[in-house]
Amino acid sequence: MSLTAVILCGGRSSRMGQDKATLLAGNETFLERAIRVAREISDDVIVVSRASQAVPPNVRVVNDPIENLGPLAGIAEGLAASDSDLNVVIACDMPLIKSAVLQRLVEEIGEHDACVAVVDGHASVLCGAYRSRVAPVAKEMLDQGERRVTALVDRIKTKRVDAALLRDIDPNLETFFSCDTPEAYKQLMQNPKGKMQK
Repeated sequence: MSLTAVILCGGRSSRMGQDKATLLAGNETFLERAIRVAREISDDVIVVSRASQAVPPNVRVVNDPIENLGPLAGIAEGLAASDSDLNVVIACDMPLIKSAVLQRLVEEIGEHDACVAVVDGHASVLCGAYRSRVAPVAKEMLDQGERRVTALVDRIKTKRVDAALLRDIDPNLETFFSCDTPEAYKQLMQNPKGKMQK
């Protein structure tokens, strides 16, 4: 089965106040960690970044054609660049992502367009499995002024998996810990091995 990993790192990081992709988690930056985890399940890794961002070697890089349109634009560009039907999409500011969770979402997608986990009542749309055929839908929505990824998963045929069913491979659901504020980063640094309860 061909599988591509799409990593989103082109955001403005306005809530964090600095580029999240360059933040350290252990001896790796967030982006380096995301690439390493992605490579555990895919040899084909696409990083969607701003044109000015530094990206590690040995990955494919796609730049946002128009910056600051948010993750929906990143998903559209990453899926359009993919050579695979199946893809995992992950945001680089989720530093505790488990590759086993990504693999499970791929296995659960069936004939759907996407498969995402529902955590605390909300779909975790920036950590999911997506088919490449979603790209033109996302681009059409962007052209119509829509920028919410949640609107995308509502529009396409999406399988939603209760995150509780993933606790066998991620007991504390650390995968879904989003580190997008200084407070969240401080929490991560105080718990470098995870243990973020969900």
